[in-house]
Amino acid sequence: MRSLRRRLRRPYYPVGVRSWVVYSLVRIGIFAAAFALLYWLLPQGLWWLAAICAALIALSLSYIFLAGLRGRVTADLAARAERRRAGRGDDPDAAAEDDESE
Repeated sequence: MRSLRRRLRRPYYPVGVRSWVVYSLVRIGIFAAAFALLYWLLPQGLWWLAAICAALIALSLSYIFLAGLRGRVTADLAARAERRRAGRGDDPDAAAEDDESE
């Protein structure tokens, strides 16, 4: 019963998933806030312009202010690629050395 409560209380996420989810939700939130503001300010027929401007604003703000989250996502991607490489046994240096010795 105790282990069931622990599982329900704290779901298991593979390494890096949490940082991806947080980064994505923050970026979507920035876009939604910018879109809502621009949709309210611009005339009704220009919703597409509000969407384009909101996307550019969200991109700019996330690039400037979300460097820490983006760094965590990048580190998680690098670690996942390294684990995948280690699991397959692919070593680019060893392959290059093998080619030179032949």
